[in-house]
Amino acid sequence: MKRMNDIIPGDVIRTRKKHPCGCDEWTVTRTGADIKIRCNRCGRVIMMDRETFLKRRKLLVSRKEMTESSV
Repeated sequence: MKRMNDIIPGDVIRTRKKHPCGCDEWTVTRTGADIKIRCNRCGRVIMMDRETFLKRRKLLVSRKEMTESSV
């Protein structure tokens, strides 16, 4: 069972500050020691370490549904 603090690719998160394009929702595309996220408005991709990501994340908007084959 995954904890709510765990991040999986496909999750949509909201950040504390808005991106310069005006959007504050991002899609997680890669996890590990570093987290890669993509802006949902302009498509900009950024990568940051997990600690910084957890500080900047405000809320989990939606979670990607896990299927039996992905477990």
